Amino acid sequence: GQVARYGPDRLVTECVRSGRPVRVERVTDADLPRIARSPEAAELLRRAGVHSYLAVPLIARGEVLGALDLKRTGNPLPFGEDDLLLARELAVRAALQIDNARWYQNARDAALTLQRSLLPRHPPVTGGLEVASRYRPAGAASEVGGDWFDVIELEGCKTALVVGDVMGSGIAAAASMGRLRTATNTLAALDVDPAFLLEHLDRATVGLDQSIATCVYAVHDPHLRQCRIANAGHLPPVRLRAGRPPELLDLPTGVPLGVGGVPFSTTTVDLEPGDRLVLYTDGLVETRRQSLDERLDALLALLDGPDRPLEEVCDLLLRTLHEPENSDDVALLIARATPPAEPGGAVSP
Repeated sequence: GQVARYGPDRLVTECVRSGRPVRVERVTDADLPRIARSPEAAELLRRAGVHSYLAVPLIARGEVLGALDLKRTGNPLPFGEDDLLLARELAVRAALQIDNARWYQNARDAALTLQRSLLPRHPPVTGGLEVASRYRPAGAASEVGGDWFDVIELEGCKTALVVGDVMGSGIAAAASMGRLRTATNTLAALDVDPAFLLEHLDRATVGLDQSIATCVYAVHDPHLRQCRIANAGHLPPVRLRAGRPPELLDLPTGVPLGVGGVPFSTTTVDLEPGDRLVLYTDGLVETRRQSLDERLDALLALLDGPDRPLEEVCDLLLRTLHEPENSDDVALLIARATPPAEPGGAVSP
């Protein structure tokens, strides 16, 4: 579990520096200090009976990534030309896999960095809402990028909540998500009806290289104690009210953004202080082993419990529902209605 450090006079260092194989057919006690990384390791090699040594470089796209280091003990024959050819073939295959893994990780890091840079950093309390959120990337580099959430403060203590999912994956999906998020923020600042906002967002999506996205857009008004919600092909939010079981909101599903030409509708639901609204993307609940209805029932069952801090609820849902092998990312946003603050800092009853 520790880093093995080899000095400049070691044979494996010579192999890496020169990019050429190093072979010692008959290892003597004088050779062991140049093979082992330390005097203690040299003594262990001597006791093990190491009598022949071979190191070949791991080279991919002209870059030396490391070395394949081989030592022979049981077989009395020294490493020969056939062994060298076999070791070189193994080194070529190993270097290719290592290089692919590095490229894979770099691509994933780039997509994830772009995705995270586009997600908001919102305050825990905004207007008449307390909010908590999570983003969980997918396991594969090619799947990172499509999901987003947003919390937008509006005039009159109102707050817009957004959760969406750009279909597709990778950097292209993350870029499309960023453009949609910018458009949503611009339109939200006008404090327009949610259905009207989705109609304009639909037109913007049509121009994003055939991108398709689902989205839920909600505007909470703490003075009216209501939420106006419009849905564009997204899974329904969950509402939690004191003394009642959690419920999936019965909203017109609508069509995904980017289909074009289909109107959206706005539904108004009550949201009293203490009530909670849970918005999420399909990566939280969809799996290949269970139906969507079963997974939504599992979501409701987890939410049907004692009132917990919102951060704990986020962790609970991700820990329980999101499976490591899931090939989709997850955006999760939970909001709790609070009494609106009056001018001067007082809280209305």
